[in-house]
Amino acid sequence: MIIRNPAVLVLEGDAPPPQMASIRALAEVRHTRAADLAESLPGAEVLFLWDFWSDAVAAAWPAADALRWVHIASAGVDRLLFPELVAGDVVVTNSRGIFDEPIAEYVLGLVLCFAKDLHTTLRLQGGRAWRHRETERVTGARALVVGTGPIGRAIGRRLAAAGLTVGGLGRSGRTADPDLGDIRPFAELPEALAEADYVVLAAPLTDLTRDMIDAEALARMRPTARLINIGRGQLVVEKALVEALEDGRIAGAGLDVFATEPLAESSPLWELPNVIVSPHMSGDAAGWRDSLVELFTDNLARYRDGRALRNVVDKHLGYVARGT
Repeated sequence: MIIRNPAVLVLEGDAPPPQMASIRALAEVRHTRAADLAESLPGAEVLFLWDFWSDAVAAAWPAADALRWVHIASAGVDRLLFPELVAGDVVVTNSRGIFDEPIAEYVLGLVLCFAKDLHTTLRLQGGRAWRHRETERVTGARALVVGTGPIGRAIGRRLAAAGLTVGGLGRSGRTADPDLGDIRPFAELPEALAEADYVVLAAPLTDLTRDMIDAEALARMRPTARLINIGRGQLVVEKALVEALEDGRIAGAGLDVFATEPLAESSPLWELPNVIVSPHMSGDAAGWRDSLVELFTDNLARYRDGRALRNVVDKHLGYVARGT
C-alpha cells in the first residue's frame, strides 16, 4: 500500500536534524521537543526520535492515536522499549550500521593505546618527564567481545586484522564464526573472562546483561587484563570496577559509556592513571548526523511505498531481527 505524505513528527534535541529537505520531500513534517511531545503526537503516523536520549515517549504514549512506526537515531533501543510499546503493533527501527566501523576503530585505538602505554606517554610528556618503558604486543593477545550484533562483529573483525585472537560471547554458543571465532553462551561468562587479555563490552542493555560485570566477574579477570566498554554504562557495576582498578586486580579500563552521563566530576574514574575516559563518542565519526538522516530518509521512502523497512527491531528481545 502506497502512503502519500505520511505525517512525521521529529522529536528534536538541542538542534534539528540536518538535511531536513530530504525528509520534507517525502512527508508532512512537524517538529517538537520532549516537553511538548504529548501535545504534538496526535495524528502522527511516524515518530523520528532524533533526541534518542529522551525518556519522553513513554509518558506521552497515550496521545499516540495514529502512530504506526518509531525510528530512533541510535543503535541502542533500551531507553525506548517500555511495556506499552513492546505490547503494541507499532514498528520500531533503529540506526544499525551507522556506528559499527567507527566504534570498531575506536576499540582498536584503545587496545593499541593500552598495549603501547600511550596514555602514560602523554601524561609524562605533559610533565616533561623522560621515562623509558617497555610495551606490549597486541599480536597473539586474546580479546573477548561480549555481544554478537553488528557492532560486536565489526570489533571482532578489526581486532583480528590487528593480530589479536578473538572470541565472542552471546545468547548461544557456536564455533568458527567468521567474525568472532568461537562464541560461548552467556552462561560461560566466568570462564571466558578468565582467558581474556581484553574484554570488550558491546552487548545491548537487557535484563540479562545489566550489571554483568560486577565484583565477581571482575575477580575472574586476569590482573593484566583491560576492560573496554562501548555498550552501555549499566553493563558494569562502577563501584566494583573502581575498587578493582584501585587494588590492581585488573590492569586498566577504557570507558566510553557510564551509568550516569555526563560522568560526575567527583568520580574517581577521572583520576585513575590506568583508566581512559571518553564522553560517549566512540561511534561519532565526522558525518554521522548526515548518515543518520540518510538512513531514516531511505526508510521513509520504503514506508511510503509499502516496502519492508530496514533495521526492524524485535521488541521482545531488544535486538535487530535477522534478515532486516
